[in-house]
Amino acid sequence: MKKREKFNFKQYMGRVWHDMKVHKTSYLFIAPYCILFFIFTVLPVLMSIGLSFTSFNILEPPKFVGFSNYLRLFFTDSIFTEKAIGNTFVIAMIVGPVGYILCLLLAWMLNELPRALRTILTVVFYAPTIAGNVYMIFQYLFNSDSQGYINAMLIRYGIKQSPILWFQDEKYMMTLIIGIALWTSIGTTFLSFIAGLQGIPQQYYEAGAIDGIKNRWQELYYITLPSMKPQLMFGAVMSITGGFGVGSIVTALCGLPSTNYAVHTVMNHLEDYGGVRFEMGYASAIATLLFIIMVASNKIIQKLLAKVGE
Repeated sequence: MKKREKFNFKQYMGRVWHDMKVHKTSYLFIAPYCILFFIFTVLPVLMSIGLSFTSFNILEPPKFVGFSNYLRLFFTDSIFTEKAIGNTFVIAMIVGPVGYILCLLLAWMLNELPRALRTILTVVFYAPTIAGNVYMIFQYLFNSDSQGYINAMLIRYGIKQSPILWFQDEKYMMTLIIGIALWTSIGTTFLSFIAGLQGIPQQYYEAGAIDGIKNRWQELYYITLPSMKPQLMFGAVMSITGGFGVGSIVTALCGLPSTNYAVHTVMNHLEDYGGVRFEMGYASAIATLLFIIMVASNKIIQKLLAKVGE
């Protein structure tokens, strides 16, 4: 058995530095993006991880407290362990996979339409992403008084005698939030799938027909999906991030906190401690834990997508 070579950091950095000198023009062009990405993405993540081991209220200097924030998170914060974690995983496990598959199927079907119609429908499905807080229209549709569109319709046809408190009643809140999150998730992922499908050469399908591909489902599994793995990976990252990051919808429609914390998510918990109570050390611990969950989920998805088409 061949012995594995020991990793030499000095030699590795030497090769990297040599490569940078040889391709200095290329590195110069990507430098602005890399610098901005480090300042506004990498650095805040590193700072958040560091602050998670401190007690910090913005007004006073951070005080190192070790793993106290994490111990408090798992052993004394019942709202986090009993409500936030469970609600987040319920929403993520539905919104992430269902939204991902829905985006793929919609893109696949729209790709078969004439160009003009496909363009119009692509804009229609992508519109919620462009509009920002477009989900606020559901506040009017499901308004809690008798003037709300849904309540007015139910009362008019005698289905209900009094208005339903849609975003205050625990029976309806989770279903509504999941439905709205699914609706808003059909955006960037859907657009990336459309782009991936448009980039597959027609010759691949002709060769597949010669090799024995018999139907559209076999085309999808053996030709289409393997040919758009970068878009599939990007879509998976966006779906996972969107699923675990549901929070603003809950705050806007159900309040912070929601009734009996019925739809309270990890993002809402982070918003509560970071934006309301200003316990930045504790909020950073919540953010770090959410970051780890997202990274682990992405690794699992990467392994699953690597097997597509095999």
